Amino acid sequence: MKSQALNYLRLLRLPTVFTALADIFLGFLLTHPNFVSEDGPNPLPSFLLLCLASAGLYLSGMVFNDYFDRLIDAEERPNRPIPSGAISAGSAFRLAVVLMLIGLGAAACVGVPSIVVALALCVLILGYDGGLKKTPLGPIAMGSCRVGNVLLGASAVASLPQLLSAPQLQIALALGTYIVGVTLFARQEATTSRRAALLGAAVVINVGVLGLAYLVNQSPMSDNHFRALAILAVILITINRRLSSAISEPGPQRVQFAIKTMLLSLVMLDATLIYAFNGHQELAMATVALLIPAIGLSRLIAMT
Repeated sequence: MKSQALNYLRLLRLPTVFTALADIFLGFLLTHPNFVSEDGPNPLPSFLLLCLASAGLYLSGMVFNDYFDRLIDAEERPNRPIPSGAISAGSAFRLAVVLMLIGLGAAACVGVPSIVVALALCVLILGYDGGLKKTPLGPIAMGSCRVGNVLLGASAVASLPQLLSAPQLQIALALGTYIVGVTLFARQEATTSRRAALLGAAVVINVGVLGLAYLVNQSPMSDNHFRALAILAVILITINRRLSSAISEPGPQRVQFAIKTMLLSLVMLDATLIYAFNGHQELAMATVALLIPAIGLSRLIAMT
C-alpha cells in the first residue's frame, strides 16, 4: 500500500467506520423487515444512501477531530498524519468538509427525517471536535452522536414522530449510554489513566449493555429472547475482562486495547439487537460480517 494512501486511511481511522455502518443496519432493520421488498417500493436504495450518509458524517468527524487536535497531537501523538507533516492541516480540513457534505447530500436524498437527523449529527460532530471534547459535556456529545447514528439508520420513514418511537429510540439511547462510558474510558488513553476514572467509566458501560438486555427482554419476539440475552452476556463478559485488565494496569497499551475491543463489540451488539427485534438470523449475520474488514484493517490502522 502506498504510504500516502495509508496516511489518509490513518487520518480517517477507517476500521471504525464499520461500527457506524452496523448502527445503520440496526436502525434500518428496526423500521423495515428487510433490505429488499417484493411488495411496494424497494427500500434498498434508501438503505444504501443512509450507509453513505453515515460513513460520510462519521469519517468527517474523524478528520475534524485530528484537525482540531493537531497542536495537542504534536505533543502527545506526533506520529499522527497531521502533526507528522504527512498530511497538511488545510488538506485535512477540506477533506472533512467534503465528507460532511457527502453525508448531508445522501441523507437529503432519503427524506426529511433523514436530513433533520443528519443536520443534528453535524452540529454534534462539530461541537464535540471543536471544543466540547475537553469539557464534561464531551462524553455526552459523543454518546449523542451514536444515538443520532442509530436514528439515522431508522430515518427512512414518513415522519419524525414515527422515527422517534419504540423501539429504536430506546435502543439508540442505551447504545448512546454505552458510548458515553467508552468515551469516558478513553479520555486519558494517550497517557496513564486514573483508575477511579476508568472504574466510573466501566460502570456506565455496563449500565448501557444492561439497558440493552432489558430492552431485549421486552422484545415482542419472545422466541429469540434467550439466545439474544446469552449473546449479550458473552459480550459483556468479554468487555469486562478487557476493562479489568486496563484498570489493573492503566497504561496506554491496555487502555487502548480495551477501547478497541469495545468499539468492535458495537458490531456484535447491533447484530444481537437485530436478531432480537427483527428476527432474521441471516440479517444479523450480515451485520456480524462487518467485523471482517474492521478487524482486518485494524491490524494496519489504529482505531484510536
